[in-house]
Amino acid sequence: MIPPVQVSPLIKFTRYSALLMGMIYGKKRYDYLKPIAEEERRIEAAEKKKREELERIAKELAEASEDSILK
Repeated sequence: MIPPVQVSPLIKFTRYSALLMGMIYGKKRYDYLKPIAEEERRIEAAEKKKREELERIAKELAEASEDSILK
């Protein structure tokens, strides 16, 4: 087995700095995108509610027209 290699302190510092910078960037990006996603979910829920209401009305009209034709 080969003995472990001594890693330069500069390389260690660079690696951990990049890791920390990535974590900070990710947190900022998440905080930026979170309200946008919440707004999109709210809009989608409202559209879904409207679509379901229209489907219900169409179904009721279809049932009503079927009843009148059969009678």
